[in-house]
This record gives sequence, C-alpha cells and structure tokens, in this order.
Amino acid sequence: MTYCIATLLDTGMVFLSDSRTNAGVDHINTFRKMHVFERPNDRALVLLTAGNLAVSQAVVHELDEEIRHPERPSLYTVGSMFDAAALVGAAIRKVHERDAEAFKNHGIEFNASFILGGQISGAEPRLFSVYAAGNFIEATNETPYFQIGESKYGKPILDRVLTRSSSLAEAIKCSLISMDSTIRSNISVGLPLDLLCLKRDALRVHLHRSIGPEDEYFAMIRSSWGESLRHAFHALPNLPI
Repeated sequence: MTYCIATLLDTGMVFLSDSRTNAGVDHINTFRKMHVFERPNDRALVLLTAGNLAVSQAVVHELDEEIRHPERPSLYTVGSMFDAAALVGAAIRKVHERDAEAFKNHGIEFNASFILGGQISGAEPRLFSVYAAGNFIEATNETPYFQIGESKYGKPILDRVLTRSSSLAEAIKCSLISMDSTIRSNISVGLPLDLLCLKRDALRVHLHRSIGPEDEYFAMIRSSWGESLRHAFHALPNLPI
C-alpha cells in the first residue's frame, strides 16, 4: 500500500508520496513512487504511482521506452498535458494487454492508479488522475487535489483546508499533515517521503526534498499538529450528562 497526494493551485503544484510497498513485523520494502520528467524552460511533469508495484513499474518502463525512441510521441514531446495523460493511459492499456491474463491465472488483480501533473510551455498547469483502465479525470477549481492509495485517513484535512487559492507553503503543510494522519493510522504507509513543488510558469522543479525520520520540519509538523488537536478537543465543551 502507499499514499500519494497532488494539489493544483493558482500559484503552482505540490506533490507528496510515501515509499512503502509492503509492511509487516519483519518485512518492509521501500520503492520510490514519484517520477519526474523535466526539460527546464519547456516542461516539468510529475507522475505518482500506487497499487501493484509490478504494474506501475512496467508502465513507467513503457513511458521511458518512448522517450528513448525519438520517433515515438513521449512525455518530452507531446504538446499538451491532456496528451500526456492519454500517453500514460495508453501505456497502462499496453501493460494490461500483455500481462493481465497471466495475473488472472495466478489470482492477482491488475491494480494500479496514477496521478500526472505539470505544465508544458505555452499552456496552463493541469492535474489528472489516471485509472487502471487507462481512462482519466482532471482536477477542477472545486476539486483541486487528487489522492491515490490509502487515502481515507488523510482526506479530512484536505477537504477542510485546501483550495485553489492556497499558497504553495500552505499546501505543503497541509499535505504533510495529511500524510502524517495516514502514517499514524496505517502501518503500510511510511517514510521516507518525496516532496516536490512546481511554481506556475517556472517550467522546472522548484523544490524536491526527501523526508526521512530525521527531517526537522516534518517532526515539528507531527508534534505540533497532534498537540493542537488535543488542545482543540479539550477546549470544546462537554455534552451535559
């Protein structure tokens, strides 16, 4: 299991992913779920992945193969973010066509989900959620963020706080609180985290930070948020009984 969040703001985009794929008393694996496709001053795209690791790695491999063959459309050559999302969808369908029957024969579900966001020169920043069937939806003013993976624990803070007019710093803080809430409630989500920020029209990565147990800002967020929640709880009046 994993947890990824991406937010589309008026001033840019924020992406956050964990890196845990399997958890147990004595078995924890770590794989990065964030993939960056950047050509400074032309485009900056970020792909987040969740679900079956073999499927998501195969899809990323297909996207990398397209880049290695200049005659093919790729994430470095398509003219719009919509076309980029369609390219991810096509890669998913290609992997499904090749592997789904074998998965089924072994009782394994073909399960993967993706978030693709970024900006291409001359166009607006856009954010898409791409499903296992290869179809996708786009973020709107009313729904400025997407989650994939273990999303339920971290959703309430996003719904209460995030809007398109939130600042990049506010979105980073909110995303980290959302991630902390998920980590505390589900052992299958864990550190290290990948945090990435794109500024609108910069067409390059503004911030890319790996967050481990020693990260002072995330430690402060975890401690301060928990204390603030306890304070708010005790400040509420009790029901007379």
